[in-house]
Amino acid sequence: MYFMPLAASAEDRVISLGDGLASLPERLLLAHARGEVLFICGAGISKPAGLPDFRELVLDVYGQLDTAVHTVLAGLPRGVCNQWQVACEGLTERQTAEVKRFIIGDYDVVLGMLERRLDDQTRGDSGVRRTVAERLRSGANKPAAIHMALMRLADRGGTKTIVTTNFDLLLEIASLRLRSRVETYALGSIPRPSRQSEFSGVLHIHGTLDKNSSRSSELVLTDQDFGEFYLRRRIVPDFIYDAARLFHLVLVGYSANDPPMRYLLNAVAADGKRFDDLKERFTFFGTNVPDLVALEDWKGRGITPIHYDSNGGHNALRATLDRWSNLSAINGKKEVVDAELFRIVKTNRAAAAEVDRDLFDHFFRRSNASERVRLASLVSAARADIDWLDAIVKIGTEKERGRKS
Repeated sequence: MYFMPLAASAEDRVISLGDGLASLPERLLLAHARGEVLFICGAGISKPAGLPDFRELVLDVYGQLDTAVHTVLAGLPRGVCNQWQVACEGLTERQTAEVKRFIIGDYDVVLGMLERRLDDQTRGDSGVRRTVAERLRSGANKPAAIHMALMRLADRGGTKTIVTTNFDLLLEIASLRLRSRVETYALGSIPRPSRQSEFSGVLHIHGTLDKNSSRSSELVLTDQDFGEFYLRRRIVPDFIYDAARLFHLVLVGYSANDPPMRYLLNAVAADGKRFDDLKERFTFFGTNVPDLVALEDWKGRGITPIHYDSNGGHNALRATLDRWSNLSAINGKKEVVDAELFRIVKTNRAAAAEVDRDLFDHFFRRSNASERVRLASLVSAARADIDWLDAIVKIGTEKERGRKS
């Protein structure tokens, strides 16, 4: 485990991990190296494994349970707003109401309305919940590369902890493939946040599919479920409140309008106005064209956005997380870090690219004394020019500052 003194300019510095990858705030990288980052993962991370996002899940459920409404919904393009006009001839008033809710993007409300209409119940073994479970179980059972990268980044220094609103078990499978078994916890069984090793595992705050397919699963799926677990029992917001005081939360696999994101953001933002001890929250935010308005929307919600180019099926996100995990101060690959240092110091510091100088400095800034000695020896053995060695000395004199909350 590494200890990092914070540099005076670390609040504003960003580190590029490679061409085409997202640039990460150094304060986030330093917090991760201290074991003070907690990832919260949404449906977007499981799409590469063949599973649907919330919108697609709703469409699939209607395809199985109400083909008339499905025909209407399937013709709607993504991103339609509530002014979109749609022909609902032949549908009942209740079906039409569900269509209008779908257009708004209230997918949790849509499923709740459908469940009440078809099953006359909102919990237990309803037809809607059986269909959801069947759809998710029918997807690929093989984790994607992003699951592997996230499970490596979930290591806080001998303890792996990661939060997800997904119902699938792909993060657990990814950990097994990394030769590291983790426990699964859901809803009321989730351990209370702490920095101790007992706070570990894959934490499904919206529930998870039962490993026994013959049993029903308790899932936070509909509007009434969100009301039950966020408002009445307060299981999820109480967990988020505690976690946000101990860790920098990093959201991966969400869009700003996802229903789970709406509830999560409300849970944290409400507390942030009353308490000043919440850590900074981040989200990975992908667009295929620059969108300054969307970036400001995230900031307005109390979240620091980390932008990446979403062209190519969000490959830049996966590549960024994979690169970060390989360079991680906690369990990254030392040979990769060493190779980067050798590459960088082949050029005189004055002539080196700014991104290379920043990455070089970061490797030393995040390290403890013994690791700095090791890295400095490598740089010296590579016959780096004196300016690189001077930079190491300067970093060693930086004073530790208070950590940003």
